[in-house]
Amino acid sequence: MIYLDNNATTPIDAEVAAAMLPFITENYGNPSSSHAMGRQAKQAIDEARGQVAHLLNCHADEIVFTGSGSEANNTILKGVAQAFQHKGRHIITSQIEHPSVIETCKFLESTGFKLTYLPVNHYGEVEIEQLEKAISDETILVSIMHSNNETGTLQAIKEFAALCHSKDILFHTDASQSLGKVDLDIKSLAVDFLTLAGPKLYAPKGIGGFYIGNDITIPALVHGASHEQGRRAGTENVIFIVGLGKACEIAETTLRSAHMQQLTDYLHKGLEKIFGDRMQLNGHPVKRLPNTLNISFLDFNSIKIMQCLSDVAVSAGSACHADSTDISPVLAAMGLSTEAGLAAIRFSVGKQTSQQEIDIVLAKLAKL
Repeated sequence: MIYLDNNATTPIDAEVAAAMLPFITENYGNPSSSHAMGRQAKQAIDEARGQVAHLLNCHADEIVFTGSGSEANNTILKGVAQAFQHKGRHIITSQIEHPSVIETCKFLESTGFKLTYLPVNHYGEVEIEQLEKAISDETILVSIMHSNNETGTLQAIKEFAALCHSKDILFHTDASQSLGKVDLDIKSLAVDFLTLAGPKLYAPKGIGGFYIGNDITIPALVHGASHEQGRRAGTENVIFIVGLGKACEIAETTLRSAHMQQLTDYLHKGLEKIFGDRMQLNGHPVKRLPNTLNISFLDFNSIKIMQCLSDVAVSAGSACHADSTDISPVLAAMGLSTEAGLAAIRFSVGKQTSQQEIDIVLAKLAKL
């Protein structure tokens, strides 16, 4: 199997697995325990928190570990809604967000909050003029993803955050797909919240987290004991937290975005030679994640392409919509026709992908 579905999930890095192993077999103490094994586990969590913070250029106590990126998004959106509803009950997001943001927003809408879902242009970009127009005196939060999981299109997060802060509005970005692929500097972005997810960064599934500025307080989503500085109850998953920390350390020292960009460009040029104007790129041609290529094969539907690539892992949209036969909501928001949307395939290379594998994929598609 050639694996080109890294935006859905990445394999666990060998160094990450090695870092996790001792906490499976030997150092299995509860980090809340006062004995030596408990202290070792607590020290491992502190080290991992520091590794994540170092990659993001923030303070370690501004990192909160969760069970997933989806949990992090829920915690932030629901927490801000509850904590700041006295200032207003209006939240702004975009039409192309991950389901964990869209569905949470729909839930908040059902409880009386007013939601605005911003449109995007044909590249999948939120335009700052649209955001500024949507802001009202009741707006308390804007949540726009850093990069899109289906097209890879990057958003102007720094500019959005600056606009929001000029109007005393909190800003959140879901950077789950961006971490380890492009530089993420909290001080430069100046966001109030940022979501991250382990399985997009060669760490295990079942671990995520978020950055929250030290000057912000929101209620916990999960209540119980005072784990994670009182921000997320439940005995910490030391094994997976260690894995995420190690993955962040590796990403900082061996960021392979240039390698992924080279392979993505190579694949794109190869497809253009085969299909010419019978294919179209979905997403921004430049402002895009280095590993992501979303292509509509205009003479085929995605089922035909995936049958041709039966031993290649690709996606006909985001993994969360893999069982759907409808056009992806992201591609629909970008204005794609139903035909082009149903012909779309997402290729997402990883740091482990080789040019030889890309050549095999191109050879298969050339037979269509």
